[in-house]
Amino acid sequence: MEITNINRDKKRRKSSIDVSTLVYGKIPPQAKELEEAVLGAVMLEKSAFDSLIDTNLKPECFYVEAHQIIFKAMQDMQQRGTPIDILTVVEELKTKEQLDAVGGPYYVTKLTNTVVSTAHIDAHARIILQKFIQRELIRISGEIIGDAYEDSTDVFDLLDDSETKMFNITNNYLKKNFEDIGNVLAKTINRIDELRTKEEDISGVPSGFASLDRVTYGWQPTDLIILAARPSVGKTAFALNLARNAALNPIKPIAVGFFSLEMSASQLVQRILSAESEVPLEKISRGKLEEHEYQQLHAKGIKRLEIAPLYIDDTAALNIFEFRAKARRLVNKHNVGLIIIDYLQLMSGSGDRNSNREQEISNISRNLKALAKELNIPIIALSQLSRAVETRKESNKMPQLSDLRESGAIEQDADIVMFIYRPEYHENMQNEHGESTKGDTFIRIAKHRNGSLDNIKLRAHLHIQKFEDDNDNNSGLMGGGNWKPIPTDPNDQAKFFVQKSKMNDGDFDAGYNE
Repeated sequence: MEITNINRDKKRRKSSIDVSTLVYGKIPPQAKELEEAVLGAVMLEKSAFDSLIDTNLKPECFYVEAHQIIFKAMQDMQQRGTPIDILTVVEELKTKEQLDAVGGPYYVTKLTNTVVSTAHIDAHARIILQKFIQRELIRISGEIIGDAYEDSTDVFDLLDDSETKMFNITNNYLKKNFEDIGNVLAKTINRIDELRTKEEDISGVPSGFASLDRVTYGWQPTDLIILAARPSVGKTAFALNLARNAALNPIKPIAVGFFSLEMSASQLVQRILSAESEVPLEKISRGKLEEHEYQQLHAKGIKRLEIAPLYIDDTAALNIFEFRAKARRLVNKHNVGLIIIDYLQLMSGSGDRNSNREQEISNISRNLKALAKELNIPIIALSQLSRAVETRKESNKMPQLSDLRESGAIEQDADIVMFIYRPEYHENMQNEHGESTKGDTFIRIAKHRNGSLDNIKLRAHLHIQKFEDDNDNNSGLMGGGNWKPIPTDPNDQAKFFVQKSKMNDGDFDAGYNE
């Protein structure tokens, strides 16, 4: 009987499961000894805490809760300028009534016993940070797995939320340290030398219009550019010209992502083909092409565009979360350097039923600006204007910043705000000299956070969906008859705006920069 029981016990011991192989039985990544060494070093060496700032170590990075409390107390003392040692730390914890929670004065004192030298505190702190990041990745992955099993979860919201959480780890805990001026100076000089040798002065993504690039130096990374106009003025046509010019740049082609919420991809491609081949859009749309036009379409349009790094998304009713996820993938997969959205008011926001449309647009514009900074690329968003432009008197049809539709946040978040104005759209067919305004198009830069304001004159050939620089770009005639170019000198600009405000009964949107 006893032998039988012994054999049964042996079988039970042999069948026991090794808990270390179970996912939920694993111990989270940690480095308790190094945490103790870092805290002890801070209390022994006066300058030790300053070196931890570079590693971006935070209280939550410590695995042991007592260590989190002690490090937070040290942070508070550092901010107040209080010296950090065993006695002051104990006193600080007493004041916060947290001394017993960390194990009393004995535990605080014991931390210094493990310290041999403070020389390697940076390396120890970085290992602690690495272990914390590993724990965060495990936590985030677990949350994603749990959400993915839920049938009610929207997959695009889940993708966006996952990417945001991953980005927050990089943004919050892997920040770039400061650089001494010698290193920055060397990089700056190299950049200056590089620009000196370039034939063009463009430092960003080229627009393809020399007169516009002279003001903007190309579309700059992290910038949110708003391109606004009334319907049928030519917003989409001009935006497609910007996309085509960047993607087909002869010196350095830039990959472009074009998000169209209004038109299909096929319609957009027809417009691009028309502009590139100079075959009328109407003939392309109807398929009524002469033989020479068909040959021209292939030779000048299709052959060039089929290799262009241009990516089109024509998802209708795109929300900001889907857009952010798609934009990140475009940049990561295709190295996209410019994104264009047509147009902002057709996007949907968070879907919060308690928010009105103005709040929703404000949320969208803030997200677009944040995404431009995150991806380090320029984003051009098309926008509608209110009907106030139509109701103003004939001499002042020029769009103003206050005409931006539905939200003042668009004006606030944007780095550049541009308006498209065509006199013939307002049936103003002649300028003050009696010359025809047909084809005259003016790009008014009404806000430029990092540069000057200006008005650029272009020529529009809308039958082929193409814009070109105007040979007489300084003519200064903008359809109203009394419009003059904005001076380049800031002192002259101040006088100019005062004069224009009086001339237009105060209904002129004056201003220079921010």
